[in-house]
Amino acid sequence: MEHTTLTPSLMQLLNGQDLQHKQHLAMPLLTIGEDGYPHQAMVSAGEMLMLDERHVRLALWQGTTTTGNLQRSGKALLTFVWEGVSYALRLSCTPLPELEEAVYPRARFEAVIEHVREDTAKYAELTSGITIRLHQPDDVLSRWQETLDELRR
Repeated sequence: MEHTTLTPSLMQLLNGQDLQHKQHLAMPLLTIGEDGYPHQAMVSAGEMLMLDERHVRLALWQGTTTTGNLQRSGKALLTFVWEGVSYALRLSCTPLPELEEAVYPRARFEAVIEHVREDTAKYAELTSGITIRLHQPDDVLSRWQETLDELRR
């Protein structure tokens, strides 16, 4: 199935709430490198915040290859598995101003969802995508919450 807006399930995933239950999900974010090849980074539910059905904000580490790629091309593909469905979201990203008083300074972007592709297999059930286990969950969840609060500005 293909569409251009977030489904209610995806809006719930990226709503910036209930991070404790979303802490294990890692989502590949693919950008276009200067060499023309895809470049993969990982983002979490603590680094993305939906504003509405077509707009998502991202908080990325400053000075990374992914941040440079987004600043240059503005294009990304976010992929993940959620509730038995594989998703690929095509994003057009625009840099946001830096927050001078940010607790965790990040490169911030506002993304327009250009295309959403949902994929399932008739012969199998998708049970998970990439998952992680945080080394210091309390510290990371606190940082994620602060990051999401800053994305709301």
